[in-house]
Amino acid sequence: METVRGPFPEEIEKVEDLVDKMGNIGFQAAELYRAVKMLEEMLSDDSYTLYLGFTSNVISSGMRELVAAMLREGWFHVVVTTIGAVEEDVMKTLGDFKVGDWYVDDVELRKRGINRIGNIFVENKLYERLEDFLDPIFDTIEGRVSSWEFVKLLGNRIKDERSFIYWAVKNNIPVVVPAPTDGAIGLMLYYYREKTNRDIGIDPTLDMELLSSITFDAKKTGALIIGGGVPKHHIIGMNIVRGGLDKAVYITTATEWDGSLSGAQPREAKSWGKIKERGNSVTVYAEASLVLPLMVRYLWSRLQ
Repeated sequence: METVRGPFPEEIEKVEDLVDKMGNIGFQAAELYRAVKMLEEMLSDDSYTLYLGFTSNVISSGMRELVAAMLREGWFHVVVTTIGAVEEDVMKTLGDFKVGDWYVDDVELRKRGINRIGNIFVENKLYERLEDFLDPIFDTIEGRVSSWEFVKLLGNRIKDERSFIYWAVKNNIPVVVPAPTDGAIGLMLYYYREKTNRDIGIDPTLDMELLSSITFDAKKTGALIIGGGVPKHHIIGMNIVRGGLDKAVYITTATEWDGSLSGAQPREAKSWGKIKERGNSVTVYAEASLVLPLMVRYLWSRLQ
């Protein structure tokens, strides 16, 4: 066991020094240190197939670039996310989100055509631009496509290197979206079908063969899961086919007391065979925008 001892400010010259010393601070600082060391171990071992899962608020915020960098560097082999993350990545290629305020008059924002994601503001005009971007892509679809095939159609038209979709497509890292109708893209696809009378769709069951083969054939599997919901469950649930994940890092603010999947701890996943009986895991209880920048910067430095 490590001795509890915090650093003096003059002992910290760079981010890596801070993260290393957090291992001796205790509480969630120590868990963050353990998380980055587990990720470093997995990223340094070629026998691991690694999954990255995250919810759309990661992309709403300035963490979009961190996800893009992780895929640019090829750290992960599979991404599982929400359609909100996909559409907001595209929207940011078409315009800017703004840092606003938590305590505003939301009715007034509505009148001004502004949507609020916490303290981030998104103008309605970006959704209009998204629809203009999507319609020509919908025109090219015949029948049903998998969510990864759909994301590739988007990525082929994106030239923005701050986009995680851009790097996923460039590096052939599958992006799987299990709930493709749960967002603006789902609505826009529905309206497009009604307008054109064309029977097209995004069918997430078509991703299952790819995802199950990647998972089943893996020597070892590990995951970084930011947030909860569908991305978290799809990753750990898929790993049942091989007896569970070998290692998992969770970043979450959810608790387990309501029985939700988002708050379920790794030990619960072991009861389902979603994490191996002897699988290792770390849960960092923190809001991701506070800790993910530290983690990615530390790993980027260590893996160069």
